[in-house]
Amino acid sequence: MKTCHRITPRSATMALAAIAALSCVYPSLSRAQPAAAPVTARHGLVASDHHLATDAGAQVLRQGGNAVDAAIATAFALAVVLPSAGNLGGGGFLVYHDAMGRATTFDFRETAPAAATERMFLDERGAVRDTSNHKGPLSVGVPGTVAGLWLAHQRHGSRPWAELVQPAIDLAAGGFPFSPRMRGWCDWLATTTDSLYAAARAAFLADGAHPLALGQTLRQPDLAATLTRIRDDGQEGFYAGETARLLAAFMREHGGLISEADLAAYHAVERAPVRGTYRGYEIVSMAPPSSGGVALIEMLNMLEGDDLAALGHNTAPYLHLLTETMRRAYADRAQFLGDPEANPSQPLDRLLSKEHAKALRATIDPLAASPSDSVRFGAAYLAPESEQTTHLSVVDAAGGAVSLTYTLEESYGSGLVVPGTGFLLNNEMGDFNAVPGRTDRRGIIGTAPNLVAPGKRMLSSMTPVIVTQGGVPVLVVGSPGGRTIINTVLQVVLNVIDFEMDIRAAAEAPRIHHQWLPDVTRLEEQGFPAELQKQYEAMGHVVAPRPPMGIVMGISVDRETGWRHGAADSRSVDGGVAGY
Repeated sequence: MKTCHRITPRSATMALAAIAALSCVYPSLSRAQPAAAPVTARHGLVASDHHLATDAGAQVLRQGGNAVDAAIATAFALAVVLPSAGNLGGGGFLVYHDAMGRATTFDFRETAPAAATERMFLDERGAVRDTSNHKGPLSVGVPGTVAGLWLAHQRHGSRPWAELVQPAIDLAAGGFPFSPRMRGWCDWLATTTDSLYAAARAAFLADGAHPLALGQTLRQPDLAATLTRIRDDGQEGFYAGETARLLAAFMREHGGLISEADLAAYHAVERAPVRGTYRGYEIVSMAPPSSGGVALIEMLNMLEGDDLAALGHNTAPYLHLLTETMRRAYADRAQFLGDPEANPSQPLDRLLSKEHAKALRATIDPLAASPSDSVRFGAAYLAPESEQTTHLSVVDAAGGAVSLTYTLEESYGSGLVVPGTGFLLNNEMGDFNAVPGRTDRRGIIGTAPNLVAPGKRMLSSMTPVIVTQGGVPVLVVGSPGGRTIINTVLQVVLNVIDFEMDIRAAAEAPRIHHQWLPDVTRLEEQGFPAELQKQYEAMGHVVAPRPPMGIVMGISVDRETGWRHGAADSRSVDGGVAGY
């Protein structure tokens, strides 16, 4: 059994051969960029979901900035060029590990407004009113992104704040080519006459009426003005003054709850990371209200007792073991995890322990699937969670690293833009349990840890992670994908450590997802041959196809040579890696 692997990228020739060999078995690998090796750099590297944002972060590294500086510049630029998920009006999580072995995290998850109540989305019959928890002004949580980036900069940034925001201002004012990935939403936007979306139409449509042609320049002057206030006044440029006044006025006019007082009261939180070990590596990730770090470490603890390489990558026995591991971790996630301030008794030490994993692993039948209902009686059924999020990874010249995932919840969030500001608002309130006390297999969930309460942070699946060896970051990775994020990151980590893939092959390999309930394994539509599926189903698993899962942005570091190797998942249309 392997006990420890050095993460060593293959040469370009070996990488091409490895991906070509995988493509014979997994056709999904030949969809896009079929034979590309990882992007390599000697000093610093950035990987993000849009190449223009990546360039902004890479330029900061070239100018001597550290990983936090580059992540901030990249994130602000994504708020311009990736409006579906990059944001000022959403929130997320940042994991930072410096070159001296110290790690910390920043929680800038959105919060419920002070006027929020447990039953705020319900009608007199106790049913959710007109999907109000996902659409319209009530669905908007108090944004956290600007506060989170500001706090990270105050604690660990090295370059001037204004220098880091300026590239985003330039992109918003000067414009960038309209991307094909924006076309579907803008086509929809052009069909609605609802006054709620008037500012969104003005921001993203030509003359406020028609979608731009592909490649046509999209300029966002209102967003540039908002970013300028953030550049000049820092956090206060968003949570006070003109931006806060405009946002609160929009909420009052349209029945939303966020007030200027809510904005002034918002604060990002620096938290200790959750930590685990796997085959000689340390796993450093995000604590609740992100569930990702806990679930990832719990699954790795369960899998550590098996020789995965001997099972073979994506064979039926391997997929069976993955599924049973996912099933148990997601049951724990549903029962125990939520906002730590609202749920101080979460049993994190137990969930992260090797002993707990050993006990769960002992319940796995190596030859047959276990029914999900028997894994955890009385826990909550998991309601749908949107998959539209984005992730960026950074490693700087000194070896410091940032893994950052943030989101608006659904693609383009609520779809609402506050007039005069140019940025989209989230619909993250939909991540709370909307119907207290009611849980059923149709997707309603009403358990206490994640009920709406004033100032509370909603549970998340985001899983930014940094893997270290000897206190040195060797793998930085994360992904969008709603609740599939945790399983996407798990499979990439296993691909690198257990199957010795380079970061590009690890990101491209086909993926599966099981989340305890519903008791169905989702396999990417391409990449799993029919005969393999039959073998897997014969073990008692129910299978359903799904579209491509996640968009991995990852960087690995060779400890012996110091070279950084990065990959932007080809599941992304606009993703890119850049460094020096």
